[in-house]
Amino acid sequence: MIRAIEGIVAYPVTPFDVAGRVDTPALARLLDRMIDAGVDAIAPLGSTGESAYLDEREWQQVAAACVEHTDGRVPTVVGVSDLTTAATARRARFAERTGATAVMVLPISYWPLTQAELRAHFTAVAESTALPVMVYNNPGTTGIDMPPEFLVDLVHEVPNIAMIKESSGDIGRMRRIVELGGGTVPFFNGSNPLALRAFAAGAAGWCTAAPCLVPERVVEFWRLLRAGETDSATALFGKLEPLLTALVSRGLPVTVKSALRSTGLDAGDPRRPLLPLEPEPARELDALVAAVNA
Repeated sequence: MIRAIEGIVAYPVTPFDVAGRVDTPALARLLDRMIDAGVDAIAPLGSTGESAYLDEREWQQVAAACVEHTDGRVPTVVGVSDLTTAATARRARFAERTGATAVMVLPISYWPLTQAELRAHFTAVAESTALPVMVYNNPGTTGIDMPPEFLVDLVHEVPNIAMIKESSGDIGRMRRIVELGGGTVPFFNGSNPLALRAFAAGAAGWCTAAPCLVPERVVEFWRLLRAGETDSATALFGKLEPLLTALVSRGLPVTVKSALRSTGLDAGDPRRPLLPLEPEPARELDALVAAVNA
């Protein structure tokens, strides 16, 4: 039986050591921090995890390490996106062999893709694995924008495509997914500042890197909201919001890795061409983390 995925879906960074190699002990500490705080799922190798900057051996190392260390404590949603359909399907099969709960697929392409090409891509990947597929729309990073009508149709028409992650930052699209799906298509918010409104619109969960830094507070927000304590949840989200906005200001690997040092966990620098955060914004980000945890 596939475990339900909902609530706080936490996205770990991929730590690197001083030599630039994947730091699996640091990754394990980060996973424990988030799981012990009560996150509902772990999603390695998304945008936050710098999947686009890992070679295939590193990608497999991180995928296997995350699933193995999580050890069934919470579901795992492994990002399997790659430039070609064949490579994405190969990664989906690898994630299945490691014991992942689900896979997430973001369309990556040098050339703009038509809806026919996107449909063929997602269908082939879904057919390559028995795991449920989360279709990920993030036009800000890919330049490919999939409308709600297309996304919901994929869920309805392609076996194994079971969930949508919507990261366009448009709350209207989330409401449209609910409308088109009759409230039966699970969708996840991938835009940090929209989390409160997304849950109100019917989101099944919030895909976020914020638990790398303030896991207890993010979990507390969701627990309050689920318990119907809307005023308390809204007040806590107001405290989280400046940090959430700052995290997306320069790209999540850059900001999260910078702020992690202030929490006592060094995940190294982002991989080139990404550069570490400059000293002044780094200090401002550290202050925001401290304010949330105060």
